[in-house]
Amino acid sequence: MSDPLLLTLSGSLRGAATNRMLLKEAVRLFGACSHVEGDLNLPLYDGDDEDRDGVPAGVQLLADQIAAADAVLISTPEYNKGPSGVLKNALDWVSRTKDKPWAGKPVAVMSAAGGRSGGERAQMVLRGFMVPFQPRLVSGPEVHLANSSKEFDESGQLTSEIYRGTLETLMQNLRREIER
Repeated sequence: MSDPLLLTLSGSLRGAATNRMLLKEAVRLFGACSHVEGDLNLPLYDGDDEDRDGVPAGVQLLADQIAAADAVLISTPEYNKGPSGVLKNALDWVSRTKDKPWAGKPVAVMSAAGGRSGGERAQMVLRGFMVPFQPRLVSGPEVHLANSSKEFDESGQLTSEIYRGTLETLMQNLRREIER
């Protein structure tokens, strides 16, 4: 596959979030591809709202983007030892759509956080959240970007050779999973 379509999902809604920066760096290191960023700014899941109004258009768009992508990259911050509520809400909503867009989909998970663990716990919990959807999770190497606000240069590239190398290897593994 010469030009795969990657969908990126940031667990942070902030425009300048380091998780968004990490995803952009991952796409750059992945190499030749098309790229779409999914929008997780969705209403809170409420079964009564779903019964009354159905699945919101933004949720269906996200599910369609997941289904159309050759692979999905997810990056989450760590809030109170877990992934963001925004990300969990999106996963819950997408699970309510008719098709199963995650099934068999290559997915790479990473995290960027201000603390010294780099979101390791959030990433572990996120991997558990993904199990019912049956994607093909790329097992590693794990990317836990610690003290993330200090890890990018002014052009948005990772400054640490170790982080950059680990992320590059993860992207190579994702590419191999897509081509499988």
